[in-house]
Amino acid sequence: MECAKDDCNDDATFELHIPWKANEFVCAGHARVASRQEGVVADPLDTADEDLPDGAANQ
Repeated sequence: MECAKDDCNDDATFELHIPWKANEFVCAGHARVASRQEGVVADPLDTADEDLPDGAANQ
């Protein structure tokens, strides 16, 4: 699955839980930026294990 952000063709590796709108599936770069907002939680996807550093998807 591709990142939900416009003009991004990277694979989605995180699900963003956003209290004020629907959840989004995004790449690691977009998850890193978005999760800095208060209330946003970025959960790694099970399918992203090979795209993340060792063990990062299990934390």
